[in-house]
Amino acid sequence: MRTQSHVSRNMLVMFCAMSFIIYLDRVNLAAAAGPIKAELGLSNTTLGVAFSAFGYTYAIFQLVGGWMADRFGARRTLIACAGIWVVATMLTGFVGGLASLCAVRLLLGVGEGAALPAQARAIANWIPSPKRGMAQGLTHSFSRLGNAVAPPVVVALIAWHSWRAAFVVVGALTAIWLVVWIFYYRDDPARHKGVSADELALLPLLDVPERHNVNARASWWAILKRMRPTIAVYFCMVWSNTLFFSWMPIFFMQSQHLDIKSSAIYSSGVFLAGVLGDVSGGLISDFILKRTGRITLARQGVIAVSLLGGLAFFVPVLISHNVMTITLCLSAAFFFLELTIGPIWAVPMDVAPREAGTASGMLNFGAAIATIISPIVFGAIIDRTGSWTLPFAGAIGFLLVGAILTLWIRPDRKVADMPSFHAVAAAR
Repeated sequence: MRTQSHVSRNMLVMFCAMSFIIYLDRVNLAAAAGPIKAELGLSNTTLGVAFSAFGYTYAIFQLVGGWMADRFGARRTLIACAGIWVVATMLTGFVGGLASLCAVRLLLGVGEGAALPAQARAIANWIPSPKRGMAQGLTHSFSRLGNAVAPPVVVALIAWHSWRAAFVVVGALTAIWLVVWIFYYRDDPARHKGVSADELALLPLLDVPERHNVNARASWWAILKRMRPTIAVYFCMVWSNTLFFSWMPIFFMQSQHLDIKSSAIYSSGVFLAGVLGDVSGGLISDFILKRTGRITLARQGVIAVSLLGGLAFFVPVLISHNVMTITLCLSAAFFFLELTIGPIWAVPMDVAPREAGTASGMLNFGAAIATIISPIVFGAIIDRTGSWTLPFAGAIGFLLVGAILTLWIRPDRKVADMPSFHAVAAAR
């Protein structure tokens, strides 16, 4: 009797490792913000400009990367992406001022912008539909684990040598993942030598992009039309999440008057709550789908409750002066916000399964726009008012809008204009 292989499980491990490394590469700037500001002579506003530089190319290459992954496959797309972000991360250790810092962040945005849509394409190839919420939640939980690990790791590397060495070491870690990806991953499960016939029967082979007829794909406009509500909701969520990704260590240092080591510890605690939120959101969404068969409840319902939960726990942060209370409320808010990740990233595969890379790129394009605008807005507000209240109040407003817009997501309605696909399928 043939033993069933577990290559798809190994692929999920690789996706998780990729998510961890991507966010470790991204958040290390926030973790090292204190000594970087001091050495390069940056203000909160100019540091916000450096944070936002990443978002410009990140936004553009969401769309480019999604199209490339659907057209050329996730394997080749991610080889190019990882090569770029290895170089960008290492070069950050050699910057000499704001201009060079912005330049390497722009380059990092190129590599990482295309990465998540390509990963979504790979997940659509290797993970069956009923488990995609879990897969998205799990992989994104590892990105939040990267957030949690980055502050203490970077601080330890700074103590060992310097903040510049921290970027070189993290870049080398990314290079190791790239080598494994090149030798192990294949876009088509049927072409992977380790996949058994039993496992192959469970995998969504029809979603493999290289098997598609180009004319069988839906138009960009049709995909965008279906994705617009989801993009808007994700924009609102990520606007609020940017407070965590870009400003959490600085928040604890400036607002709560903690030193760099203590701020790293408190920030890590908040980010660990996000790890639990990511895993829980995907599992809850898939559980609801399995028990009720209602994909709208599984996706829209979980997203709406999550955003409202995040909103509720932001409120005490505005009025409390106790660092432990603030930390616990921020952790709870981040937990609820991260509950949205699994279901909202499953929506592109629900509404456009054959164009999952393109649809996911559109989704994260909205998020990237938020990451461009919000760091500059937050930095300018803090510099001019000296208060952290207004950024949190603004986040509450965006979460309320996002919860309302959730009503229009409708993951049960797939992209409509795919007649050529049906014609091709009927001809087989």
